[in-house]
Amino acid sequence: MLKQAKLILEDGSEYQGTSFGYKGSVAGEMVFNTAMTGYPESLSDPSYRGQILVTTFPLIGNYGVPGDRKEDDLFRHFESEKIQLSGFVVSDYTEDFSHWNASLSLSDWMKEHQIPGIYGVDTRALTKKLRNNGSMKAKIIVTEDVPFIDPNSRHLVSEVSTTEIKSYGKGKHKILLLDCGVKNNIIRCLLKRDTTVTRVPYDFDFTNEDYDGLFISNGPGDPKQNVKAIEHVKTALSQDKPIMGICLGTQLMALASGADTYKLKYGHRSHNQPVLLKGTKRCYITSQNHGYAIDTATLPSDWEVLFENANDNTCEGIKHKIKPFFSSQFHPEASSGPTDTEFLFDDFIEMIEAYKG
Repeated sequence: MLKQAKLILEDGSEYQGTSFGYKGSVAGEMVFNTAMTGYPESLSDPSYRGQILVTTFPLIGNYGVPGDRKEDDLFRHFESEKIQLSGFVVSDYTEDFSHWNASLSLSDWMKEHQIPGIYGVDTRALTKKLRNNGSMKAKIIVTEDVPFIDPNSRHLVSEVSTTEIKSYGKGKHKILLLDCGVKNNIIRCLLKRDTTVTRVPYDFDFTNEDYDGLFISNGPGDPKQNVKAIEHVKTALSQDKPIMGICLGTQLMALASGADTYKLKYGHRSHNQPVLLKGTKRCYITSQNHGYAIDTATLPSDWEVLFENANDNTCEGIKHKIKPFFSSQFHPEASSGPTDTEFLFDDFIEMIEAYKG
């Protein structure tokens, strides 16, 4: 039986729709995503923690959700072990899915993880509102009313990071992965390159550990809240071992170097984001999910911008002028999405090989 739901924004606007997924109410920060496909990957992306996602592509649910098969102790078709966002807003949801790899409907998957959704909403109008006003507090009301919340006031990284040390692979290059909410495909991309990946909690003191290269992952929320991680990365920057960061990882590297970060108006959460290699006309098509960016005016003199967003000129990555440190604000491991920039993992391994001699 269909149940009505209501989407309410902090500016007082209300949208009527139909409930799907978990029959409960939820509050969070509403953001938009422009991807045509990839909702299993997006919903399980830890960088969406605490957020209510509205997708601009109208039809959602038509290919269901794949099974939870594991490879290398990682879910093959998801970016983490569960749905990470708080709520899902779509225009047209269908329960009649068809795909050779599907094992259940999107609604049933959301019920398993107690994530409410609403459909029958004008998502294009919502997206225009978010572009004009910026990310907004919102709530999906299915049962009882709930108060608005600002998830960025919570330490979201602590909610998605591993709580124990884990090891993957048996390759020759020892990678220490600082897990701030890492996507599974990042680990898979590293494992494809003859590595042993040691995954540690976001606040783990890795400064005396034995590793060939440090990898700092993506993650949700305000990067400045990760005080311990910034301190440990700062120590790593005083050494010469190669470092690569993605998304939140690039912001932590910037903060550890002495630069500043700021919150974007509505963030970059989409596919097909054009990114320029700084100083050239080479443009890469990227997948992104972040709400904060580096203030390039505050970068120390020994750092420089590596990539720049072609739409709004925001910083999309930095590198050290001398040491083997670099980062990307976008996701070179993107799945689903283009693989134009997966070569950055090769660059990281080449730096490690050069360091090891």
